[in-house]
Parts: sequence; structure tokens; C-alpha cells
Amino acid sequence: MKIPGLSFSLKRAVGITSAKQKVARATGIPTTRQGLERKIGGAILNAVTGRKHKK
Repeated sequence: MKIPGLSFSLKRAVGITSAKQKVARATGIPTTRQGLERKIGGAILNAVTGRKHKK
């Protein structure tokens, strides 16, 4: 039987999640697949068109 609203994450308990967040903020490189694809896609568009797009 689960307690509503209570969950446990081993990664958060050990500190892996916060370490990944700190690295991502410091380097400016996302650690998630979706974030990385979005950043690369934006860079490709900027290189092809020669201008920055609005977010």
C-alpha cells in the first residue's frame, strides 16, 4: 500500500540529481536528452541562417 503524495528516489537521496544540475548550470550544457537535442538544433539553425531565433 502506497502513501499518497510520498515518493522516494535513490538518485535524489544519493545526490546524483543535484550534481547533474550543478554541472549543467556551470557548463551551459543540458544533461537531459531533450535539452541537448534542443540546444544542438538551435545551434544548427543559427549556423545555417546566420541569425539568432526567438525562443
